[in-house]
Amino acid sequence: MILTLPQSAAEHVDALVVATGQGEEWRLTHAIRNWEANPALRFLLVANGNPNEETYVEITLDYLRTLGLRRTDGVYLQADPAPNTGLQAAWIVNQVQARGITSLALAVSPYHLARVYLTVLKAFTRSGFRLPMIPMPVAVPPDTPVPETGATAYALVPGEIKRILNYMDNGWLATPDEVQQYLQWLWSHHKALLVNGPA
Repeated sequence: MILTLPQSAAEHVDALVVATGQGEEWRLTHAIRNWEANPALRFLLVANGNPNEETYVEITLDYLRTLGLRRTDGVYLQADPAPNTGLQAAWIVNQVQARGITSLALAVSPYHLARVYLTVLKAFTRSGFRLPMIPMPVAVPPDTPVPETGATAYALVPGEIKRILNYMDNGWLATPDEVQQYLQWLWSHHKALLVNGPA
């Protein structure tokens, strides 16, 4: 049901958010291209990754500049490493609340999208805060090897399913009821954003 939210709405949000990991530089380049092409975006939030990964790279402005970042006003980077999606989600919620962000698009690889989206949604639900959150899957062929493991997205899906079930068991993931309530709220309160862009 997450994919009922049109990707075109990402052109009209307040912030782009990137959850890094697995050495997937394409998550960053995808978000940076969109950031640079859309000066109406006020914020670019980059959540840090897991330092235990062999492909981990410290996220700095200098590193992002090598990937095409030119506009640095409004760019915020998670300083502390985030060994899991839950820590990324907590940082995202804190940044959104601290900076008065009103809507966001979440840029992440398609195979990982459901878990990231539902983990961030759970973090917002726990905080009692709601805002439009648009999925923005990164344009990458599913048979592209992921740098960390060399596996393709096809091969990584079973592991994502196991992690989704584990996250759900631990209460780190939005429940089906929470997703349904959120999407009902989003479509009833922000339909203009989803269908036509900002009102």
